[in-house]
Amino acid sequence: MNIRFVAAIAVTAGLQLLAGCGGGGGGIGGTGSMHLSLTDAPSCGYDAVNVSIERVRVHKSSGAVDADSGWSEVVLSPAKRVDLLTLTNGVLEELGQTALPAGKYTQMRLVLAPNNGSNPLANSVVPTGGAETALTTPSGQQTGIKVNVDIDIEADKVADFVLDFDACKSVVKRGNSGQYNLKPVIAVFPGSDVGLRVVGYVHPSIAATSTKVSVQSGGVPMKATTPDATGRFVLYPVRPGNYDLVVSSAGRVTAVMTGVPVITTAFTNVNSAVVPIAPPIATVRTVTGTVMPATATVRALQTFTGGPTVEVAWGPVDATTGAFDFTLPIEAPVKTAYVVNPLSLGFVADVAAAGKYTLEAASNGATRPQAIDTTAAVPAVTFIFP
Repeated sequence: MNIRFVAAIAVTAGLQLLAGCGGGGGGIGGTGSMHLSLTDAPSCGYDAVNVSIERVRVHKSSGAVDADSGWSEVVLSPAKRVDLLTLTNGVLEELGQTALPAGKYTQMRLVLAPNNGSNPLANSVVPTGGAETALTTPSGQQTGIKVNVDIDIEADKVADFVLDFDACKSVVKRGNSGQYNLKPVIAVFPGSDVGLRVVGYVHPSIAATSTKVSVQSGGVPMKATTPDATGRFVLYPVRPGNYDLVVSSAGRVTAVMTGVPVITTAFTNVNSAVVPIAPPIATVRTVTGTVMPATATVRALQTFTGGPTVEVAWGPVDATTGAFDFTLPIEAPVKTAYVVNPLSLGFVADVAAAGKYTLEAASNGATRPQAIDTTAAVPAVTFIFP
């Protein structure tokens, strides 16, 4: 999921700025503007993920602690409760606008209102088919969720930035306790009114929450979303560059479009509703395993002949048992290259890549790969980090 913070001039009603004195780093002099908005990425296995945002703090020093001077603080009164899962596909939730002393800011903290007796579900999760459950967010309730940023606020100018809060990767189940932890996965992006978007269509038959569209660089998703009921998807914001567009959908092979450009001055339209992306139907194989410590993450990668390597699935790890599972296509993935205003989409099956994956576990900066082949049953995979 994604939280977006943009910058602007006026101060929205209900939003207060408390500017601290002192603080480190690169003052430019004068006052700039920051406008705050919120967005999200698709979630896996949840019908709602609610957070109550109480304030946002920024500082010019990445090492500043809570008691240091130099913090500038935006307060939402009362706290604003948002279901992050309503903010996919380019939808934004306005948090407000405020002014900041000009300079470079390298730390941001998102502070959530606590779950307490008067509001026990201020932060909560609704598992698919289940009941609303309080979400344990100790860091967010105390000094805030820390995000290292690189934000320049120039005097008399507006700066747009987006915090992308990935709910799928941030909500962690705790065994069979029925409880969930918040383990924030947040990225920061610049914003733009005219560009930094990838727009396209998947076939309406797969326009469901199980379909995920992402742009990736070197096998790392930079932005992901789910299509709307018509199949239209909007990936925003995305930093300028060239990307691989990856479409994953339950019961379908993985489809990849290479060389998708993103610029600041215009939307990138990869196709139209007349020529939607429609990955062929696939049979699937379930792959299970465990990873220790349970704070590690696991994902499934697939490498095409001649490249690229893309992430086709990301599996949540149980916070108590370390268990994970994937459902992966057996048949060959398909690939095509981006062209402007295509009249048809020439996806070609990569037979050599059929059923071939690499599971990659990561913990504290270390990674462990394990090659698997889903054309036959896959024994349970175990990763153990020191």
